Amino acid sequence: MAGAEQAAGRGPGAGPLLLGVRHHGPGSARAVRAALDAARPRVVLIEGPPEADALIPLAAEEGMRPPVALLAHAVDEPGRSAFWPLAGFSPEWVAIRWALRHEVPARFIDLPAAHSLAWQREDTGTPEEGRAPEGEGAPDGEGAQAAPVGDGVRVDPLAALAEAAGYDDPERWWEDVVEHRGMGDGDPYAPFLVLEEAMGALRETYGSGGHDRDLVREAYMRLQVRSAIREFGEDVAVVCGAWHVPALRRKATVAADRSLLKGLPRVRTDMTWVPWTHRRLARSGGYGAGIDSPGWYAHLFAAPDRPVERWLTKVAGLLREEDRIVSSAHVIEAVRLAETLAAMRGRPLAGLSETTDAVRAVMCEGSDVPLALVRDRLVVGDVLGEVPESAPAVPLQRDLARLQRRLRLKPEASERELELDLRGETDAGRSRLLHRLRLLGVGWGEPAASRGSTGTFRETWRLRWEPESSVRVAEAGVWGTTVLAAATAKAEADAVGAGALAEVTGLAEQCLLAGLPDALPVVMRVLADRAALDADVGHLAQALPALVRSLRYGDVRGTDTAALAGVAAGLAERIFVALPPACAVLDADAAEEMRRHMNAVHTAVGLLGDTPMAAHGDLRARWHGVLGVLSGRDTVPGVVRGRAVRLLLDDGEVEQERAARLMGLALSPGTPPADAAAWIEGFVGGGGGMLLVHDERLLALVDDWLTGVPAEAFTDVLPLLRRTFSAYEPGVRRSLGELVRRGPRQGGGPAGVTAAGPPGFGADLDRERADAVLPVLRLLLGLGPAGAGKRSGEELAGVAG
Repeated sequence: MAGAEQAAGRGPGAGPLLLGVRHHGPGSARAVRAALDAARPRVVLIEGPPEADALIPLAAEEGMRPPVALLAHAVDEPGRSAFWPLAGFSPEWVAIRWALRHEVPARFIDLPAAHSLAWQREDTGTPEEGRAPEGEGAPDGEGAQAAPVGDGVRVDPLAALAEAAGYDDPERWWEDVVEHRGMGDGDPYAPFLVLEEAMGALRETYGSGGHDRDLVREAYMRLQVRSAIREFGEDVAVVCGAWHVPALRRKATVAADRSLLKGLPRVRTDMTWVPWTHRRLARSGGYGAGIDSPGWYAHLFAAPDRPVERWLTKVAGLLREEDRIVSSAHVIEAVRLAETLAAMRGRPLAGLSETTDAVRAVMCEGSDVPLALVRDRLVVGDVLGEVPESAPAVPLQRDLARLQRRLRLKPEASERELELDLRGETDAGRSRLLHRLRLLGVGWGEPAASRGSTGTFRETWRLRWEPESSVRVAEAGVWGTTVLAAATAKAEADAVGAGALAEVTGLAEQCLLAGLPDALPVVMRVLADRAALDADVGHLAQALPALVRSLRYGDVRGTDTAALAGVAAGLAERIFVALPPACAVLDADAAEEMRRHMNAVHTAVGLLGDTPMAAHGDLRARWHGVLGVLSGRDTVPGVVRGRAVRLLLDDGEVEQERAARLMGLALSPGTPPADAAAWIEGFVGGGGGMLLVHDERLLALVDDWLTGVPAEAFTDVLPLLRRTFSAYEPGVRRSLGELVRRGPRQGGGPAGVTAAGPPGFGADLDRERADAVLPVLRLLLGLGPAGAGKRSGEELAGVAG
């Protein structure tokens, strides 16, 4: 016992108590708590950025609930940032809470974040935002992150120790020697003695240098430990990654340590607490010092006894919520199987691998599908921490928090769908907030397709708050102190810097969605200037749909869109003039792109035509005139001509007889097969299958042309035809096949036309089938229940007409 205390730093003259830990290790967290209870130090020093010392008291507030993270960002470049995450089972968090509970000073002693963030500028590749810089701030204790050795080669201390013990899985080795053997029981200092000896042996084997930044960090930590000893005496406890303990124990001169710190780059830095998630603690979340199973570790730390039984009970509860049949007998059998597997594998207690195997075999009937749910919800988890309102924050963050409370829109780590009815004030406010945040680059919500309605008064969002969102908010703070002001300034700047015309029209649409009336005049001025200078009909066609869609928001959102109408009408007029010449002599790819532009413009003109604009005349009629010109020009590609005819037919501007004559001309023997196939694709592509089903004249024309294509040309047109007809619904393809197999109907008119009825319909009325719909028709017409004032089908048809 005396030897252990001496080595751990508790014997006479042995120096500070060095507690080497595994970051995010519940066993290390329990051991730190036991060692601090036994040693009762006068000060606790913790690996972390010293700029956060002023934030430590916030950890004792009621509103602080881990997982949380210290966020540092450069004042002049908010996007340059780093996180130091802490979970409830992190040894550093336990040390902070112990110090606050016992009214003992707690200080961070790692290299300041001002230097860490400055080093990011010098890196060839800047670390991903939302992660602490490699080797800086990110926990790098044994196994959590590889430590630097030799000539830049990095070794994972946990993996090296596990391999030496004959394990192929470092996590499993750690569970066996630490978590399952009650780390912290018995001698409170012995676990740290063992880890220090192991880390010392590794550093001797692999070397302790080779990475200047780690040497600088350790030099800074030694200086801070010396300073604390001068102030508090030998009763100093240090909680740091176990890899650093031999370096802190090593004797080094003050001059040598200070020389390593001379001339370090630095930037102005702000720090605060931000919420974190278990999912971001997982390695799969991208955090460099993450762990595989934060939910499992949180359970091990919190379970007072019988961790396996309690864990399997949680799993059973989750599976029951998903409507799986899991009884108490399943839980009992799973516990027995997990314990048996642990005994067969020589483990002191069933670990995550044994409980997972037991759940798969007993509760999931051998299926990995429900097991994936267990891993996602429990092994990893969606726990989101909370930070008190008193935590420092940029003004924009405070305004966002106020809006979230007012609109009852709480950030959550798990993804959820939010249905909004924009006719209500609260939902309209939520929509504006989410659109403003998207414009600022804060991806809290993403628009999704509405299932219940296609009306413009409904919106569906998928919400998920990620820790990186806090960085994005801090970064967006340069645009303003409130969400509205920041979004307005950002929209104005984006409009001035936009490249393509479509980007400006898209921005105008965003301004309307986000409710930014002050930004809209700037955007519209830029839009008018760009539209006047852009002569590319493709650019104009791309810009018009977004602009016209924006006109609809005036009714739902109460936004004045009068300024948009004039610009949209001007764009439409320029498209009408420029489109016919632009469609001449196009290759296949350009023709297909032009067809997409025609579809978009057609939809836009249909919406724009409903807007009162007497000064601009009848836009829809002029558009139909443009389509008529395109449909009759031989220099226009077949896919464009066919699409023009189809759009005119859909709008009732061309009768079916004329459409059939135009198709006959396009499919005449003098037309090259490739051009004819392109005309068919333009005409019947994009949902035109039902047109062929109900008009057998058109189907007969296509059939006659196809059977007459020469064999040498058939292989050239086949891919185009397959692409056209394969896009139809299976039922449409089946109906077309039956019509072709049956052949044209007999009659005196054109192919497929009978004297008794319209094309595609039977020769006589099936009265039994017609009478079956009469009760529903009566309800739709409001004529009362069936039998009351009974009318014939002909009379009902007259009422409906």
